[in-house]
Amino acid sequence: MTSEKRIAKTNTYIIQHQQLLVLYDALVVCKGHCIGGIHSLSLLKAICETEYTGFLCYCFPFLGEPGQFDPTFKGPIKKRGCTDIICCILFMVVILGYIGVGILAWLYGDPRHVLYPRNSTGWFCGIGPNKDQPNVFYLDFLKCATSFNIMASTLNGLQCPTTQVCVNSCPSTFWAVQIGDYFPGVKPANVFSQNLCVPTIDLATTDLVSPILSQCVIFVCPPQNIVNGFNAREISVRIFADFASSWPWILVGLLIAMMVSMLFLLLLRFTAPVMVWVLIIGLLGTGAYGIWHCYWEYANYKNLNASIKNVGFTTNFAVYLQVQETWLAFLIIISVAEAIILLTVIFLRTRLLIAIALIQESSKAISYMMCAMLYPLVTFALLLVCVAYWGATALYLATSGRPVYKVVALNSSASGCNGINGTMNCDPQVNCPTASCIFINYNNEGLFQRNLFNLQIYNVVAFLWCVNFVIALGHCTLAGAFASYYWAFSKPGDIPMFPVSAGFIRALRYHVGSLAFGALILTLVQIARMILEYIDHKTKAAQNAVARFIMCCLKCCLWCLEKFIKFLNRNAYIMIAIYGKNFCVSAKNAFKLLMRNIIRVVVLDKVTDLLLFFGKLLVVGGVGVLSFFFFSGRIQLPGDIFRSQSLNYYWMPIIVVVFGSYLIAHGFFSVYNMCVDTLFLCFLEDLERNDGSVEKPYYMSKNLMKILHKSNKAPKKDKGKD
Repeated sequence: MTSEKRIAKTNTYIIQHQQLLVLYDALVVCKGHCIGGIHSLSLLKAICETEYTGFLCYCFPFLGEPGQFDPTFKGPIKKRGCTDIICCILFMVVILGYIGVGILAWLYGDPRHVLYPRNSTGWFCGIGPNKDQPNVFYLDFLKCATSFNIMASTLNGLQCPTTQVCVNSCPSTFWAVQIGDYFPGVKPANVFSQNLCVPTIDLATTDLVSPILSQCVIFVCPPQNIVNGFNAREISVRIFADFASSWPWILVGLLIAMMVSMLFLLLLRFTAPVMVWVLIIGLLGTGAYGIWHCYWEYANYKNLNASIKNVGFTTNFAVYLQVQETWLAFLIIISVAEAIILLTVIFLRTRLLIAIALIQESSKAISYMMCAMLYPLVTFALLLVCVAYWGATALYLATSGRPVYKVVALNSSASGCNGINGTMNCDPQVNCPTASCIFINYNNEGLFQRNLFNLQIYNVVAFLWCVNFVIALGHCTLAGAFASYYWAFSKPGDIPMFPVSAGFIRALRYHVGSLAFGALILTLVQIARMILEYIDHKTKAAQNAVARFIMCCLKCCLWCLEKFIKFLNRNAYIMIAIYGKNFCVSAKNAFKLLMRNIIRVVVLDKVTDLLLFFGKLLVVGGVGVLSFFFFSGRIQLPGDIFRSQSLNYYWMPIIVVVFGSYLIAHGFFSVYNMCVDTLFLCFLEDLERNDGSVEKPYYMSKNLMKILHKSNKAPKKDKGKD
C-alpha cells in the first residue's frame, strides 16, 4: 500500500469518526435503544444529512416519517374530493335549523316590546298614534316601591301599579290641583293637561274632576339635575355634529393607515433584515440598561441598609420599590432573560436568517397577489352578517309570546277596589275608568314559549360555529393562494391566474366539512369556557381560597387549550388547502411536521410576532399622532377647508381614527401572518420531499438555499429561480 493510499484511508477514518461524534452528540437526547439500534455508518450518515428531522424521526417514531417525493405534486392538488362529508351534512342541518329558529322568532317575536315603552292602555310610545310622544311618564313613582305598596309586591316588581302616559317630554314646571278645582262647575280641561292623561280620557267631554284623579297627573315636581350641566342629549348632538363636519378627514386618516400598512408589508421584502436585527439589538440594549439600572438601585438601597425585614407586610406596594431585595429580584430576572435572548441569537442565528428570509419571501408573494389584501373585507362582511343575524334572532326570541296584561287598581283604598289583586287577565284596549290594565310579562305557555331558553342556547352555539367557520374559510382560502405561489417553480410565470378566487372556490366546493369540523372543535372549547365563567360568576360569593384556586386553574387550562386548538386548526387548514385531505389527517400531518422542526417554529413565530407588533405600533401610533395634531389644530390647512375650532370634542374623531387604524392594520397583518405560516409549512415540506437533484429540485428561493448551503444541482435553463 502506497503512502498516498494510507493517508487517504486515514483521512476517511478520521472523517467517519468525526461524523460518529457529531451524531452521538445529537442523539444524546434519545433513548439508549435508539443509539443501540443503529448498526450502519450509512444509516448514520443519512440521518446526519437530514439535520434534526432524521434524528427526531428515528428516536421519536410518533412524529412520523418525513414526506416522500411525489413527481406528480406541483402545488395545491387540483384533483381532490369532498372531505368530512358527515360533518358537512351536520353543519348544513344546523344552518337550516338556525334559519328555522330565525323564522319562528320573526313570526312570534315583536322587538317593539323592548325598543319602545308602553303606556297604561298598552299602546307603544314613539310609534303609531304616539309617534310624537317617545317618552313614558309615571304619575306616582312612589307606588313602584314594593316595600310600601302591596300591589307592587304582588306584581313581583315586573311593573309599576301606577298610571303611565306617553309624553313628548317630561314636565319642567311645578303645578298641582288646587282645593278649589274640586268644586262643582270646574271644568277638568281647565285643571289638567290632556297630554298628561291616559288616552281613554277626553277632558273636553268630562264634567267632574274627582273621577279622573287616577287617570291624570294631579301634581308635577320637575326632577333636579344630579350633575349640573350634564345633558346626554345635548352631548350626543354635539358629537354627531363633530362627525358630520369631520367625516371626510376621518376617512383620509383611515386611508393613510391603509396605505402605511400596505407599504410597510411591501417594504419588508427589502427592510426585513435591518428591522429584525435593529429590534433584536434594541431588545438586548434595553435589557442591558435594565440590568445596569437594577444593579444601581440595588447598590444604593444596600448602602442605606433598606431591607424588606424593616418593612414587613404592607398593602402599599410602592414601599417594596424602596428595598434592596426587590431590585435584586428584578436584576436576576432581567439577567436571565437577557442571557436567554443572547444565547438564542448566538446559537440559533441560522434559524433567525431562515425566519428573515421567509418574511422577505412573504412580502414578495403578497406583491404578486395584491388582491389577497382585500380578502379581510370578505371575512368582515360575513362576520357582520353572522353578528347581525344572531342579534336579531336573540332580540326576537326575547320578545316572543303574546304580552300578558292584568287588572291593577291604581287606588287600592277606594271603594270596590279591595278585590283587585293583580291576578286577573284583561285587554288593555277596553275602556275601564276605575282600573288599569297594564303589561306584566310575556306568555310562556305553549311548546315554543316553553323552549325559548333552549332556542337561545341554540342561537349562541350556532353563532359561534358560524363565526369560527367564516374565519376557517378565510384561512383555507389564503393558504391555497400562497401555497400556489410557493410551489410555482418559475415565479411569477408559473403562478396560476386568480389564486385567491381559486382557493376560495376549492374550499367551498370540497372542504366545507373539514372547515366545519375544525370550527366545531373550537366552538366546543369556547362553550366550555363560557360555562365555566357562568359557574364562577354564580358561585363567586360562596368560594373560598381553594375553590378560587381550582377555578383559576381550570380557566387557565381551558384558555391554553383554546390557544392550542386555534394553532392546530390554522396549520391543518393550510395542509387541507395544499393536499386536500380531511381535517384529522391534515391536523396530524401538520402537527408532526411542525414537531419535527420545533426550533424553527418557535424562532419564526417569535420573530414574526415581534415584527408585526412593531408594524401595528408604527401604523396605529403614527396615524394616531398625526390625527391628534390635525384635529387639535396644531396642523392648520390653508383657507377654510377645515377648522378644528369648529369641533366640540376633538378627541372623538381621534378615537375613531385610532380604532379604525388598528382594525385596518390587524386585517392587513393577519393576511401577512397567514402568508408566513403557509410558506413556512411549504418550506418544510420542500426540505423533506426534495434534495436539489434534477428529478427532485428545490422550490425555495435562492436566498433560502444560500442560508441552508443547498442548491439545485442542474436547474433547467427555462426555469430559473428568482
